[in-house]
Amino acid sequence: MMLQTIVFAAARSRAHGPTAALWHAVELHRPAAEVDGACELTLCGALARVSPEQQWPVAAFDVCPACVPLAR
Repeated sequence: MMLQTIVFAAARSRAHGPTAALWHAVELHRPAAEVDGACELTLCGALARVSPEQQWPVAAFDVCPACVPLAR
């Protein structure tokens, strides 16, 4: 039996109208170097730009409340 580790990257969404930019979680299915700065679909369904220099979970207050439980 093979054990698969799920790796999450941090991604920053853009402020959109009245909503603020938030940090989201993205499940990586390829090396982080391949998604450097690319927009990806987050766990909550938003599009956000991956920030490989940031680790998930992000130590910030502006974190997506929907991504937090999904990334556990």
